[in-house]
Amino acid sequence: MRKVTTMRNTLSRGLALSAAIALAPTLIHAQSANNCGPRASVVETLGQKYGESRQGMGLDDRGAMLEIFASSDSGSWTITLTAPNGQTCLIASGQSFETLAEVLPTGKEDA
Repeated sequence: MRKVTTMRNTLSRGLALSAAIALAPTLIHAQSANNCGPRASVVETLGQKYGESRQGMGLDDRGAMLEIFASSDSGSWTITLTAPNGQTCLIASGQSFETLAEVLPTGKEDA
């Protein structure tokens, strides 16, 4: 049962990340006052209010930086996207974050 739950959580996170990446250009252009702000301010709030620190990051082909923040204590997580101009928008957030170190299938076994 634990394996199914972990797989379901991984799949859910993957789908959420795919949706976030697909919606990111729209969200950055919208730059809602409630969801966006200067990166330093957003990172400070995530750390102070939620105890989250950066767990991963990547750059898209437009130069925007996607970051995943999470708290190992509470399990909360937040995905942000920072435009090259430094404006950071919250893309998604949730609970039950788990750090995984999965090995890629060799092709000789089922995924």
